[in-house]
Amino acid sequence: MTSLARKAIVVTGAFGALGSATARAAVKAGGRVALIDRAANAPPGLLEACGPDAVALGGVDLSVAADATRAIDAATDHLHGLDVLINIAGAFRWQTVADGDSQLWDLMYAINLKTAVNASRAALAHMRKSGTGRIINMGANAALKSGAGMGPYAASKAGVHRLTESLAEEVKGFGITVNAILPSIIDTPANRADMPQADFTRWVAPQALADVILFLASDEASAVTGALLPVTGKV
Repeated sequence: MTSLARKAIVVTGAFGALGSATARAAVKAGGRVALIDRAANAPPGLLEACGPDAVALGGVDLSVAADATRAIDAATDHLHGLDVLINIAGAFRWQTVADGDSQLWDLMYAINLKTAVNASRAALAHMRKSGTGRIINMGANAALKSGAGMGPYAASKAGVHRLTESLAEEVKGFGITVNAILPSIIDTPANRADMPQADFTRWVAPQALADVILFLASDEASAVTGALLPVTGKV
C-alpha cells in the first residue's frame, strides 16, 4: 500500500466523486488533507471520514487567481505545510463547434485549465521554499484524440497536458514533480445518469484512479515527472 504518512495534501474539486474518493484514500494512506471545492458544502460525512486533521474550504472559485491563493494559503496554514497538490477541479460539457458558442470554450478553459494554473502557482510559493512537492493534474484521454462535440473540453484538457509538461521542466530543479492522470470515462453517478445504457464495468472506478494519483504523490514516484499517464480501464 502506498504510504503518505503525515504528508500535507490539498485536493481541489474535493467534494465530487473522484475528489472525495481521493481524499479518503489519501487519509487511509496516512496523509492529512485539505478539501477545496467551488460548492459551498462538503457531502455529508466526508470531512468526518477524513479525520481530525482535515479542513474543508467550500465556495472557492479557483479560476480567480486571488481566491486560489487565499484558499491554498489557508490550507497550508491549517496543515502546517504543503507536500502534495492534487488538481481535480474541473467539468465536462458536450457541444459541437458548428452549433455551439464561445462562452462554453471560455467556461471549459476557466474550469479545467485556469483552476490548475492558479492552484499550482499558489502551491509553488510554498513548495519551492521546502524544496519538495508533488503536483498531480487531471488531464483526459479524450485530449489525445478527440471526437465530435468534444472540442471545448478536449482543448482545455490538452492545455492541462501542456501545463503539466512545461511546469515539470520549470520546477524539476526544486525537487518538485508534476504529472497528469488521463482518465477515460469515470464511473460516477452523474456519468451513469447521462449514459444509462453503457457498460459501466468498462469504465474506471474513482478508487482505481485514486490509487494511481496517490502513487504519483508518494516518495516512490520521485523519479517520475512530466508524465501524462492514461488510466482508461477497458474503454
